[in-house]
Amino acid sequence: MNDTTKGKPMKTTTRMLLIACLSLPVLAACQNGADEDNVEVVQAPMAAPTGTDQDQWNAYLTDVVTRNIGESSSTYVYTLPPVDSEGFEGAYGRQLDKARTDVSRGVNAGTLLAFGSSSSQHSADLTVSAFEQATPGTLEGVRVLFIGAANDSERVQTAVEPSGAEYVFIEAK
Repeated sequence: MNDTTKGKPMKTTTRMLLIACLSLPVLAACQNGADEDNVEVVQAPMAAPTGTDQDQWNAYLTDVVTRNIGESSSTYVYTLPPVDSEGFEGAYGRQLDKARTDVSRGVNAGTLLAFGSSSSQHSADLTVSAFEQATPGTLEGVRVLFIGAANDSERVQTAVEPSGAEYVFIEAK
């Protein structure tokens, strides 16, 4: 969750608040005066951005994670800036360290670990590397959400499955 914006680290709390704020308008209810039934209005899923604009990708990933949070009681989201951005390697290294630490120490059942960015290949590399040293069966009850390209999904799934986590793939489209 250590992303940099204008040279300042974006804290996990800030990222979680952003996710919470962006998810509030997802569902709205309206009252029908005649029969007093509630009608839910659900926004259509966002389409994946076609470029590498970080703000657009953050909004898209927030939408996907919000729609797939299910019964998760906590969420960790691992994102990367555009590959051609200044400081990409440093951001990648920090995210990899964070993801490896989280996976190796274990997380509680009911946790969602979500991986995604404008570069599916790099997100897949990050996920695979994070799960390389996971102890088999230690992540039972954890869901891993990979948001990326279909051609990266199989290698991510192969890396995640030994940990016992449930693997969920969402094609970025």
